[in-house]
Amino acid sequence: MNPFPSRNVYGEELAACGADPMTGFYRDGCCNTGHEDRGIHTVCAKMTREFLEYSRAQGNDLMTSNPMMGFQGLKPGDHWCLCAGRWLEAHKAGQAPGVYLRATHEETLAIIPLEVLESYALDHPTKS
Repeated sequence: MNPFPSRNVYGEELAACGADPMTGFYRDGCCNTGHEDRGIHTVCAKMTREFLEYSRAQGNDLMTSNPMMGFQGLKPGDHWCLCAGRWLEAHKAGQAPGVYLRATHEETLAIIPLEVLESYALDHPTKS
């Protein structure tokens, strides 16, 4: 179940991140999160070769399929809900992929400042 409200970093309704492949901790296409999501899979990002290689070097191979887990593997251009902590690590290493702010869950802001996320925005920030 999803105990946290589905809102993005601007407090608006959370947009879908990706359905091909189906992403999200709950595999619902959105970067929803809840108490059972220990990795905080809340950053909607567009995969790049550089990030995928960086992640593999850190011990999290997102490129190799794992049929037992229903995971087909990611390729550059795929949209995926990343762990906020891993995205921040990649940012500090200069390897972070771009993000879709409207599809990035507001819980991300507990780990990554909005200004940092906005500097990687692939969609336009919502105007108030």
